[in-house]
Amino acid sequence: MNSLLIFLTLILSSVAVGAQKPTDLRVFHATDVASSSWVDFVLQMQSSDAARFQYLSSLAAARSDVPLASARAVMKNPTYVVNINVGTPPQSLFAAVDTSVDAAWIPCSGCAGCTSTTFDKSKSSTFKTVACGTSQCAKVPNPSCSGGGAVCGTSVTYGSSVISATAAQDTVSLSSDSIPGYTFGCVHKTNGTSFPAQGLIGLGRGPLSLISQTADLYKSTFSYCLPGYKSVKFTGSLRLGPVAQPKRIKTTPLLRNQRRSSLYYVEFVGIRVGGRVVDIKPSALRFDPVSGNGTVLDSGTMFTTLVKPAYTAVRDELRRRMGNATVSSLGGFDTCYTVPIVVPTLTFMFSGMNVTLPQDNFIIHSTAGATSCLAMAASAEGLDSGLNVIASFQQQNHRILIDGPNSRLGVARELCS
Repeated sequence: MNSLLIFLTLILSSVAVGAQKPTDLRVFHATDVASSSWVDFVLQMQSSDAARFQYLSSLAAARSDVPLASARAVMKNPTYVVNINVGTPPQSLFAAVDTSVDAAWIPCSGCAGCTSTTFDKSKSSTFKTVACGTSQCAKVPNPSCSGGGAVCGTSVTYGSSVISATAAQDTVSLSSDSIPGYTFGCVHKTNGTSFPAQGLIGLGRGPLSLISQTADLYKSTFSYCLPGYKSVKFTGSLRLGPVAQPKRIKTTPLLRNQRRSSLYYVEFVGIRVGGRVVDIKPSALRFDPVSGNGTVLDSGTMFTTLVKPAYTAVRDELRRRMGNATVSSLGGFDTCYTVPIVVPTLTFMFSGMNVTLPQDNFIIHSTAGATSCLAMAASAEGLDSGLNVIASFQQQNHRILIDGPNSRLGVARELCS
């Protein structure tokens, strides 16, 4: 591998529709640690996060000329991939998954700029295109029926890539679960380096996401547990449907931004460092359904990003507790030490739910343990979206439940590593 690769291969267990066993996907997380130093790893993750935060911030602000999904200028690989089958007979692909994206984008045969692994639509007996003027075409981002065309087309940007596709439908299979007539973008041209090699499946809240298109099967419910990035076994799980989801779990209401209904917004009300609630103006955390200000949970960002007043309050309290210990910086992390950090916990306070994180979820340690940094950052200057992103490092070894029917998000500690 030429760069640090983090990918999760999701192996799906069989489950019949209506059975009492969940569709539980085992997660294997492999990382090429040997090819990168710890410093390189941190800097690469921060570079990827900066591009993704710009994407999420732009979505919340409802700008029309922004990337569809995160640019991965350094890694050039999705953080998570899932094995799916498309068509009849089924053709296997490892598609990236993302909780902040809706539509699926599948590279089709003859695609200019795609890799050699594509979906051959001519070999599928169930493949069909989506016609202009239909309800499905209206759901496609940037639908195009210019020139009197009968087939619904679309063109979007995705990081550094521009994707041109035809709206299509076919059977998508997850283990033994088959989803007939799944609507996706059949990609026929792409450029740049951001588009995932074998396509993308969205787990967002929009009408073309996996969760929306499988509402009858999975009841708009799923959960996931991400392993620690330095875990020995690198295992976790993605669980689809309401069966076997945790019953005793703390929850907070899910909120909607009327301009961008895909994102999983929650009401963030405060942060406690150790036993002390830090002083943050309510306006820094307040949810605004019009502007998009507020807080989202996102699986594609690695390190939590807070609006500057919130981050500064957390950082200053941690530094106060460290006394006269020498503080240094590393890339985007401005609070690093070469002595043990004395703060045992950090608590995110949501409406109706507090989530207390151990050090492993907010302090990142070097391989040798000589350097430790506060593993979060302030939003970049010039991005005035007021968006806080609770990221995967802070989520690891917790089960995150999305309960669509009850419009709630749950969090429970679970050692999934």
